[in-house]
Amino acid sequence: MIQTIRKAWGIPELRKKILFTLLILVIYRIGSAIPVPYVDTNTLSAYLNGMGTTILGLYNVMSGGAFAQATVFALGIQPYINSSIIIQLLTVAIPALERMQREGGEEGKKKLQSITRYATVGIAFLQALGYYFILRNGFNGQSMLTQDSIWVALVIMVSWVAGSSFLMWLGEQCNEFGVGNGISMILFAGIISRVPNMVSDLYQGIISGTMHWGWTVLIVVGVLLLVVLIVFVNDAERRIPVQYAKRQVGRKMYGGQSSNLPMKVNMSGVLPIIFAQSIASIPATIGAFLPTRPAEGSFGYALLNAIDTKSFLYLVVYFVLIIGFSYFYASIQFNPVEISNNLKRNGGFIPGFRPGKPTSDFIAKVLNKVTLFGAIYLGVVAIVPLLADKFMAMSIGIGGTSVIIVVGVALETVKALENQMLMRQYKGFLE
Repeated sequence: MIQTIRKAWGIPELRKKILFTLLILVIYRIGSAIPVPYVDTNTLSAYLNGMGTTILGLYNVMSGGAFAQATVFALGIQPYINSSIIIQLLTVAIPALERMQREGGEEGKKKLQSITRYATVGIAFLQALGYYFILRNGFNGQSMLTQDSIWVALVIMVSWVAGSSFLMWLGEQCNEFGVGNGISMILFAGIISRVPNMVSDLYQGIISGTMHWGWTVLIVVGVLLLVVLIVFVNDAERRIPVQYAKRQVGRKMYGGQSSNLPMKVNMSGVLPIIFAQSIASIPATIGAFLPTRPAEGSFGYALLNAIDTKSFLYLVVYFVLIIGFSYFYASIQFNPVEISNNLKRNGGFIPGFRPGKPTSDFIAKVLNKVTLFGAIYLGVVAIVPLLADKFMAMSIGIGGTSVIIVVGVALETVKALENQMLMRQYKGFLE
C-alpha cells in the first residue's frame, strides 16, 4: 500500500488527485470541530458517549464523534447513505424507477442521482428535527440547549441540514477530481479520527490499573487478525464456469470462448451489519431514554438487562438479523433468473446444465451457499468486538462495522490508484 502511494505520488496528475482528496478530508475534519450555537456540548457529549452501541452511539461512531459534539457536520454523510439505500430498494419495487435505471442510460442515472439528492435533504431535515428534540427534552429532564426559541430551532436544524448537504457535495467532488469513492473516504476519515482517543483510553486504562497489559496485547492481536480476515474475504469470490457456443455470421466464426461468472462472498458489504445493529438496538435505545432506571430486582430492571446491547439475547438477535439481511441484499443484487436469461440470449451456458430453469436453479443454489458463508463472516466480525467488550473491564471503542469500512476503503483506494497508474504507464502498441 505504501509502495503504491509512493509510485502514485511521482505522477503529477495523480499527485493532484491525492492532494485534492486530502483537502476534502481536511475540510471535513474542520467542519467536524465547529459546533452549532445554543448547544451545551459538554452535557451532550457525556450523555451520548454513554449510549454505547445504541442507534445514537452508532451515529456518533460513523460521524467521527461529531454527533456527540453537535457540530456543523453532526449528521455526517448518513442522510446521503440512507437516501441511496432507499432509492436502490425502490428501484426494485417501483417499475418506473427500474426502467429509468436500466433503459434511461446516462440521462436516467442523472435523474436517479437528482432524486437521491432531494431525498438526502428530506432525510437530513427529519434527522435534524429528531436530534433537536433530543437536545430540547434533555437528559433526566435537563435541557441541553442554552437557549430555546423558534429562531434557535431554525438555526440549529438549518446548520445540520446544510452541513449534511455540503458533505454530499464534497463526496461528489472527490469522486470527480479525487481518488476513490468520496462518500467512503469521508466515512473512513471519521472512523480513523477516533483511533487516537481509543489508544489514549487504553493507555490510561493500563496506567490506572483498570486494564491489564495482557488484555491490551490481546486487543492488538485480535484487531490484526480481524484485518487479515477482512482482507482475505474482501476479494474472495466463487467463479462459475461459462461456455459460449460457436456461431457463424457470414464468413466469420464468433463465440466458443470460456469465461466465468464471478460471485463475491461478501457482495452486500457492511450494509447488513448497519441495518441489523440499528434494528437490534432499538429496544436498548428506548430503554436509554427512560428518565429513571427501574429498581434492582423488579421486572423492568430484568427486562432492561435482557435487551441491553451486552446481553446474550441481543447478541443472538443481532447475529440472526445479520444473516437475514445478508440474504435479502444478495437477492436484490444477484437475480439468478435474469442472469440465466442473459446467458441464454448471448449463447452462453454453464457446462452440465441446460439453459433456462436448470441454470437459474443451479445459480440460486450456489448463491445461497456463498451468501451463507459471507453472512457468517459478517456475524463473526460484528460479534467478536462485542464479546470483547462484555468480558473486559472497559470498552475498546471499536466495532466490526468500523474495521470493515476502514479496511474496505483502504483496499478500494489502493486498487483505484493502481488502475490510474496502469492507465498512465501503458505505452500502446507502437512503442
